[in-house]
Amino acid sequence: MTTDDVLDRPESPEPDLLPSPWKSRSFQLFFTARSASLLADGMLMVSLTTAVLGAGYGAGGVGYALAAWMAPIALLVLFGGVLADRFTPQVMMVGADIVRMLAMLALAALLITTEVRLWQIMALMAVSGAATAMFQPGVASMVPQVAPDIQRANALLRISEAMSALIGPGLAGLLVGYWQVAGSYFVIAAAYGLSALVLVPLRRLSVAREEGDDPVLHRLKTGWHEFRSRSWLWGVIVVWAVYGLFVFGPALPLGAALLTEQHGAGGYGWIASADGAGTIIGGLLGMRVRPARPLVAGACAMFCFALNPLAPALGWSFTVTVLTGVLAGCGFAFWGVMWATSVQSHIPLAVLSRVYAYDVAGSIMAIPLGRALAGPASAAFGADRVLLFSSAVSVVCLAVMLSVPAIRKLGRGPEKAAVPEPPIAAQEVPAVGPAGPV
Repeated sequence: MTTDDVLDRPESPEPDLLPSPWKSRSFQLFFTARSASLLADGMLMVSLTTAVLGAGYGAGGVGYALAAWMAPIALLVLFGGVLADRFTPQVMMVGADIVRMLAMLALAALLITTEVRLWQIMALMAVSGAATAMFQPGVASMVPQVAPDIQRANALLRISEAMSALIGPGLAGLLVGYWQVAGSYFVIAAAYGLSALVLVPLRRLSVAREEGDDPVLHRLKTGWHEFRSRSWLWGVIVVWAVYGLFVFGPALPLGAALLTEQHGAGGYGWIASADGAGTIIGGLLGMRVRPARPLVAGACAMFCFALNPLAPALGWSFTVTVLTGVLAGCGFAFWGVMWATSVQSHIPLAVLSRVYAYDVAGSIMAIPLGRALAGPASAAFGADRVLLFSSAVSVVCLAVMLSVPAIRKLGRGPEKAAVPEPPIAAQEVPAVGPAGPV
């Protein structure tokens, strides 16, 4: 397979003539599974923090537990992409959800029956992180299989992600406050179980699959070749790695500290909610706006995200900061829709999971380092100056991205043509919960 290969996808009707993703039973199932998984992820951080602090291990213990969860994701996500292309994304996602469900049930049982040890929490979080690394690469390659209109599907998934980020922490807080922390883990396990259950019928999808018994390293090499042969793809990821180090990394911890100091804990909560509301608006815009140059439109929208670190750095009023939160969330969500749609439209399905795994690895690898350096940088220069620097780097990175011809000139890829679905009976769809997203 070469970079000049034409995608194995039939020509499709005009985007406005494509059927809504909601008309696809496969998308309804995938949307339900993704929403359940995202809700569990949104609950996990609050539940984990509460469990570790309640066991007496302090903030340092929380950091160790988070590191135990994130490290396997960074280390194994590339192998997750290889396995998703080898065994199909659906198989890997169902298996990952089952493993995550069992890990959460085990942690709930430990919290109820014994005096839980930090190493036990870390071990189970590492198992959950490894399963997440197997789950995540398949998400991108499933979307073109379940929805004729890729962009609208991505916009719906982005909305689901925003809603889960808003609802998940609050739900976990209620469960911890009015029940017990173990109870929140039972609900998280149930959400992962629901995700696995509704993904099972999608095994009948004609998912693109690369046959053969090539070794894992050879498949990794193939994915790397597909990744590096597209300058628009690796160009964005290189810029995004710098962005993660200097913008995403320090913006959350330092921004949260300054905003809480300036507007109180309640004010910070409203500002965070405004960011979530902006994400929903950005997702809705992503459903309707179809630019000829998606990456250019998305990068221009991302300029709004420079306001995120700028507002606390300059100490803007509560009202103005809320408005900047809406704009930042909107820009970030719209970029996410444009980026996901571009990748899924231009990369052959047979290698999409592997390419997406390189995307995930490159995008997130610098964020933990940026967060680790945020504290020392703040102590040396002041949190406000670090965030001013982050805002400036945000603008420079996006300007650099737009200056790359391959990124600037990338047009819309061919949409996936509508493919008639088999009857529901043939799909063996079980009677599950609501069916309609990121």
